[in-house]
Amino acid sequence: MVEREGVLGPTSHYFYSQRLKLHFVDWGNADKPPLLLVHGGRDHCRSWDWVAADLRRDFHVIAPDLRGHGDSAWAVGSGYAMIDYVLDVAALLKSVDLFPITVLGHSLGASISLQYAGVYPDHVARLVAVEGLGPPAGLGKPVAASARMAQWIREMQGLARRHPRRYASLAEAVIRMRDANPRLTAEQAEHLTRSGVIRQEDGTYAWKFDNFVRAVSPYLFNLDDAREIWSHITCPVLLVRGDESWAPDPEADGRAKVFRNADIMTIARAGHWVHHDQLEGFLRGVRRFLGVG
Repeated sequence: MVEREGVLGPTSHYFYSQRLKLHFVDWGNADKPPLLLVHGGRDHCRSWDWVAADLRRDFHVIAPDLRGHGDSAWAVGSGYAMIDYVLDVAALLKSVDLFPITVLGHSLGASISLQYAGVYPDHVARLVAVEGLGPPAGLGKPVAASARMAQWIREMQGLARRHPRRYASLAEAVIRMRDANPRLTAEQAEHLTRSGVIRQEDGTYAWKFDNFVRAVSPYLFNLDDAREIWSHITCPVLLVRGDESWAPDPEADGRAKVFRNADIMTIARAGHWVHHDQLEGFLRGVRRFLGVG
């Protein structure tokens, strides 16, 4: 089990953003400093359980399911844009009113966290961003805006025809989970799968996330806008990456220079899911940065 001996799991709660009912979990210890954990794309809030079970000793940990993920509502008839995710985080933090708050995000969740901290610098005490500085340069989208829009429309139409894949058993879904990240242990893969699937009426299993979260925006990643937002972040920032990940080195590509106060931590033998691949090393570095080592 993920829970440490004598530690209960989190409680579930809900809030609203753009009329969507969104879910988050709370690990208790309300007298401790607040910590927000924001998961990545096609993931869910319980992917943080190993991190949360450790950091709850020193923090009041809350973790949302992003819209279209986990136990949060799907954005039916709409899309999944960065601005919507940032709005959702703003709505959550306004509802719980825990400021200033420390934020730890992974991938998409890290990108959201960085944008939020740039818009509301006074709200964030410290920020850990795990591989959240955007895609590598020249990711392969068409240069012409019209071609990107046409490609996006084809993709959206394809997703409309796509049905969620169903697995005959939980064990079959666990195999798919380990295919996505071979570094996962058997325990990790089973826990992530149990928290990430829903059992259908016919007994089969399907992933909770909305397939439409797969859609890639037709607009190019605007690094200039991102840099301008990041430049407003006033709190200390820890930029984390795995040395075996596809994510670019923020020091080598110059993105780290935008931040007023940033450290870089590269974790050896870790891919994109750094906190799953090398949990102990990740926690040591994060604790040191947060001053609770």
